[in-house]
Amino acid sequence: MPAAYMTRASLAAELQIGESTVDEMVRRGVLPRPVRLSSGCVRWRWASVDQALSSMEGGANDTIAADAQAGVRRALEAAKAGGHRRPA
Repeated sequence: MPAAYMTRASLAAELQIGESTVDEMVRRGVLPRPVRLSSGCVRWRWASVDQALSSMEGGANDTIAADAQAGVRRALEAAKAGGHRRPA
């Protein structure tokens, strides 16, 4: 199971996408905005990310880069299987 609150780097690693792709997906509304826990602590809540990704299962969003789509699919499959890869 992924951490409840993730940094941009750990979220990108979990989804197997680049950090700039995380930023782009947030900008486009595909991923939720992060939560600011303090002035220097910004995190994504995995439950919110998972919910946003689950809503995409019915159809692909053509505006998302192909590598992001593949990362999202891998993350969903891992979550369904109960597997989790920790970032290195």
